[in-house]
Amino acid sequence: MPVLGVTGGIATGKSSFTGLLLRHLPAELFDADQAVHDLLADDRAIRQAVVETFDTAVCDAAGNPDRVKLRALVFDDEAKRRQLERILHPAIRARWSARAAETGRTGGWFVVDIPLLFETQAEASFDRIIVVACSPLTQRRRLAEQRGLSAGLAEKIITAQLDLATKINHANHVIWNDSTLPCLERQSRLLAGWLHRARA
Repeated sequence: MPVLGVTGGIATGKSSFTGLLLRHLPAELFDADQAVHDLLADDRAIRQAVVETFDTAVCDAAGNPDRVKLRALVFDDEAKRRQLERILHPAIRARWSARAAETGRTGGWFVVDIPLLFETQAEASFDRIIVVACSPLTQRRRLAEQRGLSAGLAEKIITAQLDLATKINHANHVIWNDSTLPCLERQSRLLAGWLHRARA
């Protein structure tokens, strides 16, 4: 059962590409960003660990961890970011590893959309690694226009991630997402075709 890792940088278009790829490649999907949402919303042990580590200043009015407050806090302080990663990353890896094993018994494809694949040293867990990349200018423009992030916060998030050039150098496949959605769709279709032929 091939396990595919889709990664890249913030705002390079990983999720858009993954959605298009799944139109041409029947596969189970694990979205690491969604897993973070789910853990902070539904996992009592994770919520408790976050509050105990960062205090109630990172909570919303209901007393639950607030992602916006957490983001602002941890990207202002690398030590705090590492603390949050130590809470979240093992739980996320356990979830997608279990799903991959379960899907493997059916012989299907399994795709993990995981922004910090290289940063968490997860390369050995994947049969193929796909990096979705774009130019730095496009990346920063998307963060401002689509996500409403300040230039300062955008820069801190980009700097906290492994640089795109290094990720590209360690990828099996590179998708360049600096153009239009039809261009991204064509790349997804071409890659899906290659994957099907390689497995045949």
